[in-house]
Amino acid sequence: MNSYLSGGSGYTGRRNAGGPLLPALFFPAAILYHELLLRVFDRNTPFFHMALLRTLLFSVAAGLVIALILDLLPWKKAARITGGVLLGLGAVLFCVERGCRSTFGVYYGISFMSEMAGDVAGGFASTVAEVALGLIPFILLALVPVAAFIVLRRRIVPDQGSELPVRIILTAALVACQLTAYLLSVLGPAKSYYTYEFTANTAIPHFGLLTSARLELEYAVIGVPAPSLDDFLDDPMTSSSPGESAAPSAVPSAQVSQRPIPTGPNTLDIDFEALAEAETNETIQSMHKYFGSLTPSEKNEYTGMFEGKNLILLTAEGFATPAIDKELTPTLYKLTHEGFVFSNFYQPDWTQSTCGGEFAVTTGVIPNWIKSSRGNLAAKASIDKYMPTTLAHLFAPLGYSVPAWHNGEYDYYDRNLYLGNFGYDFKGCNGGGLELPNDTWPNSDLEMIEATADSYIQDYVENGTPFHAYYMTISGHGPYNFSGHKMAIKHQAEVEAKYPDLSDTSKAYLACNMELDLALECLVDKLEAAGIADDTLIVMTGDHYPYLMVMKNGTDYYNELRGFEDTESDTSRYRNTLLMWSGAIEEPIKVDTPCSSIDIVPTLCNLFGLEYDSRLYSGRDIFATNYEADQYSNCMPLVVFANKGEGNAWITAAGTYECSTGEFTPNEGIEVDEEYVTRVKRLVSAKVNYSKLIIQEDYYKYVFPSAD
Repeated sequence: MNSYLSGGSGYTGRRNAGGPLLPALFFPAAILYHELLLRVFDRNTPFFHMALLRTLLFSVAAGLVIALILDLLPWKKAARITGGVLLGLGAVLFCVERGCRSTFGVYYGISFMSEMAGDVAGGFASTVAEVALGLIPFILLALVPVAAFIVLRRRIVPDQGSELPVRIILTAALVACQLTAYLLSVLGPAKSYYTYEFTANTAIPHFGLLTSARLELEYAVIGVPAPSLDDFLDDPMTSSSPGESAAPSAVPSAQVSQRPIPTGPNTLDIDFEALAEAETNETIQSMHKYFGSLTPSEKNEYTGMFEGKNLILLTAEGFATPAIDKELTPTLYKLTHEGFVFSNFYQPDWTQSTCGGEFAVTTGVIPNWIKSSRGNLAAKASIDKYMPTTLAHLFAPLGYSVPAWHNGEYDYYDRNLYLGNFGYDFKGCNGGGLELPNDTWPNSDLEMIEATADSYIQDYVENGTPFHAYYMTISGHGPYNFSGHKMAIKHQAEVEAKYPDLSDTSKAYLACNMELDLALECLVDKLEAAGIADDTLIVMTGDHYPYLMVMKNGTDYYNELRGFEDTESDTSRYRNTLLMWSGAIEEPIKVDTPCSSIDIVPTLCNLFGLEYDSRLYSGRDIFATNYEADQYSNCMPLVVFANKGEGNAWITAAGTYECSTGEFTPNEGIEVDEEYVTRVKRLVSAKVNYSKLIIQEDYYKYVFPSAD
């Protein structure tokens, strides 16, 4: 027994004495080194910021925890192995997050990365390899603490442990650092990102990766803290008086102005006050109060413009304005210049890649990160929720067919499940019921239209069955190159002939979008041949800007293609094009209202004269005019850029708030009162948080009795 305690022959234990300096400093320094390395490589996160102090304090505290645990372990080999494993796993985590940031422009939570690992490895192995090659400098630097530990392990974890006074001092330092960092996090402007608006993408720039991982694990057990929901209400259970618009949201064509203009709010017979009084669940009660406090959009000259007609809605993979070229993509050019012409449209980065963009387009609800047995993505979390406000569910009872297709893997992101829950009769490739003549990467959008459009067009022509068809395309998917991208290779010669001096990345992006253009051309030709182009509205936007044009070597080819500089922290990065065209539109209808992808569903509800409640969406009818540009209103145009690293940015008819700088820039000729920015910030937080609760709490089933 004495031999065991004293570390005699064959013993690997440690005596309770020794020098504490290197063991106490190494792990805090190693963690801080990794955090600073991630920050240095992230050009979208300001380095010198209050977040740097919070990250330093949290890093020191975490390092001291590891040092104390290893110091207390009575087996030196086990302690050294544990220390090496922790450093190695930490280095891997930092490298993976750097890869996510450099590739997708966002940081992802551990649960999401583990959830998607199989899909990414199977579907995008070449992309993963390309990302890994681009990370080599970061990887080598990230391994420095691991190498240092291997060399100095006997000094970092000595045979002799620290004496009790030293352990007390280290524990006191740990508590002081952790407590100070915590207070700086929850008492300052970063409180929401530490608590109720927590996502990895907002937490890592503010508190560091290790703290973000800790919070994610903590909230997985106890749940994300809820905000005081009533704080978001402007005036509970009352609606603001609609104002007169300072300017119309769109310039109507002659055919529109000749139609009778409907009046009244776009609402259903929902008594939110009665629902709130009868509700015992405090969260649901607060939601009833919030939605009841909103001012609904008013019917307008565009209400019912396409009533009884057909709708084709497309979410186009990686589509953005630079893909529109009068010569290379003439149909895109035609459709975006002859129908409704939106000059102020955005597809924000919802931090959920294609899945988030598609969710915004198809639901009108802000995509949030949501704790769910299905996964953290909003679309996945909605699979077992009641979603009666989607277009398919609104059109189907009117006798419409509601088919949907995707020319990629049918179950990627569980798309087959959530689109099915949205009411669509969905088919996709690789076992999902959609057969294309060629199996390539990526598949052809043209071939998808050729294989599907005749079915619903003929049903309308022959049987009078109106249709709402939905497509998720894939030809515009990155990475953009001429080595493995079949759609880019197909059109390479045409692009190189017109733009010989562009980089291959930019050329490949333009080339693959020529396939999307051919798909739209085919679609329009089929509608016109059947004589129903005037009876059909085509609507399309992108799922996200083509972030794979921002290469791992630091070159931003998206800036090259557009001809001006910005970063992913700027709202201008997400300016996009909303295509809305019909043969019935005789002349362009110009729309300068600030709008985004969450506005598409409520706008279409208004255009088709559907019965809907405008208060139940995160977005709004773009054509509604019951607001004043220079005054705050909860029904005014509002573009929300949620979950950005520095918080939530936004754009209104009055101006732009950049969360990266904390500055509001009013539009020319606009003056706002001193409370305007504060009130809009609160409204944005309300929209973000209540959109999360819509899915998380399955809110629609409380509003619509048919859910039972």
